[in-house]
Amino acid sequence: MQALTSAELIDEEHHAWEEIVGILSKGTNPYVILPAERESAEDTLYRLQVSTKSYLGAIAFEAGGILWDDGWIHLLGSGNPGIFGSLNSWNGLSVNKVVEPLHGMLVVAYDAAGGFFALDTGKFGCSGLIHYFAPDTLEWESTELQYSGFLAWLAEGDLEQFYQTFRWQGWQEDTSRLREGQVFAYYPPLWTEEGGGDKSRKAPVSITEAWSFVLGEH
Repeated sequence: MQALTSAELIDEEHHAWEEIVGILSKGTNPYVILPAERESAEDTLYRLQVSTKSYLGAIAFEAGGILWDDGWIHLLGSGNPGIFGSLNSWNGLSVNKVVEPLHGMLVVAYDAAGGFFALDTGKFGCSGLIHYFAPDTLEWESTELQYSGFLAWLAEGDLEQFYQTFRWQGWQEDTSRLREGQVFAYYPPLWTEEGGGDKSRKAPVSITEAWSFVLGEH
């Protein structure tokens, strides 16, 4: 089957971006949209082979990335200096890989605790659902959400409750000091009985170190 061009994947009549902006603006969680560069946006759309009718396609085309909740969650787009990598470079869709891709999963976001959100494209039966690699269990857990539902959760979900055991007083200020490509390492780690947002010492590490747990290289 011949791949569609980026021009064919841009659906001006049924573009999902306007709907996405509406969801974001009505949500309760703070966010910052990082602008996309046209050439990178078109390339991302082409390599993903998804239309802008879909939320994933619209994000890939219109956003370099989106930072949520004071920078705690980074949603991947077509790439921007303010975010580490892109949908392409995280998932082995271009020569410029930032990590070793994970077969059967399309990584769409990561967080400051070293957790990762990915769309199941085969690892769990091609469910099409977003799974979360939890740093407190080192296992993939289904969110039971498709990408559109995941985006709505980012906009208006109770992120404080979701991350209550990972965060600590003053996490916003500490997160603001992370550099591009850094997340927190916890000592003791979150997967230990002694570990926790309030109990562990936190230090910035490369996100590639956190990703090594996903790949089983620790």
